[in-house]
Amino acid sequence: MTRSETLFQAAQLVMPGGVNSPVRACRAVGTYPRFLSEGRGSHVIDVDGNEYIDLICSWGPLILGHCHQAVEEAVLEAVRHGLSFGAPTEIEVKMAELVTKMTGTEMVRMVNSGTEAVMSALRLARGATGRSKIIKFAGCYHGHSDSMLVKAGSGALTGGAPDSAGVPAEMAADTLTAKYNDAASVRSLLEANPGQVAAVIVEPVAANMGVVPPQPGFLEALRGLCDAYGALLIFDEVITGFRLSAGGAQRHYGVHADLVTYGKIIGGGMPVGAYAGSRKLMEQVSPLGAVYQAGTLSGNPVAMAAGLAQLEILENNPDIYTALERKGKRLQEGLQEIFRKAKVPAQVNRAGSILTVFFSKTPVTGYDQARACDLERFAKWYRGLLEHGIYAAPSQFEAMFLSAAHQEEDIDAILVAAEEVAKTL
Repeated sequence: MTRSETLFQAAQLVMPGGVNSPVRACRAVGTYPRFLSEGRGSHVIDVDGNEYIDLICSWGPLILGHCHQAVEEAVLEAVRHGLSFGAPTEIEVKMAELVTKMTGTEMVRMVNSGTEAVMSALRLARGATGRSKIIKFAGCYHGHSDSMLVKAGSGALTGGAPDSAGVPAEMAADTLTAKYNDAASVRSLLEANPGQVAAVIVEPVAANMGVVPPQPGFLEALRGLCDAYGALLIFDEVITGFRLSAGGAQRHYGVHADLVTYGKIIGGGMPVGAYAGSRKLMEQVSPLGAVYQAGTLSGNPVAMAAGLAQLEILENNPDIYTALERKGKRLQEGLQEIFRKAKVPAQVNRAGSILTVFFSKTPVTGYDQARACDLERFAKWYRGLLEHGIYAAPSQFEAMFLSAAHQEEDIDAILVAAEEVAKTL
C-alpha cells in the first residue's frame, strides 16, 4: 500500500470523505487521491516520491507556477513582520490600487475566498437595486453559499430548487436558472419576473461544467438585457480574472460588468478573494453604506504580499499571456489530433490557458451537452494520465490549467502520454 493510500485511510476517519474539498477524493474517477508534498515550477511530487506534470496549478491561481521566486520571497518577508493584524496595512492599499488599475474597476473590497466574494457581491446587488431575485446559469459554479447551490430543474427556466441538503427551499426560491450561451432563456426569466431581478451572475467562461467558452455575442447580449431590465451584470472571474488577460475576461471580451468577483489568483496561491465595481456601487458597502460585510482576515498582509508580487509580474510582462495562448493552442490541437487518429470521440474546449477534454461526439456549448459526456471514458483517461506522470483534474466538470512555468518539453510529455492513453480508450 502506498503512503498516499495509508494517509487517505487515516483521513477518512477524521474528515468527511477524507478531504477538505469534495473533488479531491477522486471518487468520480475511480481511484484514491495522491497526497502532495512539494511543487516546483510546473511539477508536483507526492508523498511516495512520484513526480507529475501539474495541470491543476491549485485550480488556477499558480499562473506563474509553483514556488515562483518573487512570490515566495514576498511571502517570507511578510511573515517576518506578522501573519495578521485585523487592522489596515499599507500593502492593502497598494494591492487595491493595482487591482482596480488592471481591471478597470474603481473600488475593491478584499475578502478571503471566491465564495465569500460572490456572496458579498450578490448582497450588494440586492441592496443597490432593492430587488431580491438572481439569475444564474445551469452548470456555472459560484461557490457554496446557499442561494448559489441551485441548478436547473426539469426545465431550464424553472425557479430555484436546492442542489444540496441543508439549503432551505425558501433560500433557493429567489435563484432563477437560465441556460449558458442562451440569451433568450435570460430574457424569458426577466420578462416573467418584471422588476424583481437584482442581477445576472455568470462565469464569462464557464469552467465548472468543464471549460465552455461564451458563444460570440452571448456576453454582449447579457449586458444589453441587464441594461434594458434594470438588473446588474456580475462577472464571476474567480477563474478567468488575471488568467485570460491582465484585465480579466472583461477586457479580453470587451464587455463591462457592473460587479466582478475575483479569487485564488490574486493571492498568488494564498487564500483570498475580492469583489470590485464602480465607486457608486462599492460606496454602498459598509462602513460607507448600508450593505454590511466584514472579515477579520480580509486583506491580511501575507495574502496581499503574495498577490501583489504575482500581479505586478503579470502587469509588467504581457508576453506571459502570449506564451500561455501559444502553449494552450498547441496542447488543444495536439490532443484533438491524437483523439482523431485513435478514433476516440472527444472535444477539447479551451479558453486561453484553461482546457477540458470532453468525451463527446458533438461540440459542448452548454450544461446539457457537458452532462451527456462519457464519464466512464473520462475516468479511464484520468487514471491513464496519472500512470504516465500527468496530474490532471479528477473530474469531467473541471478545467486543466497551464502556467508560465510549463515549458515546451512539458507539452511534449503531455502529448506523448495522451497518445499512449488514447490507445486504451
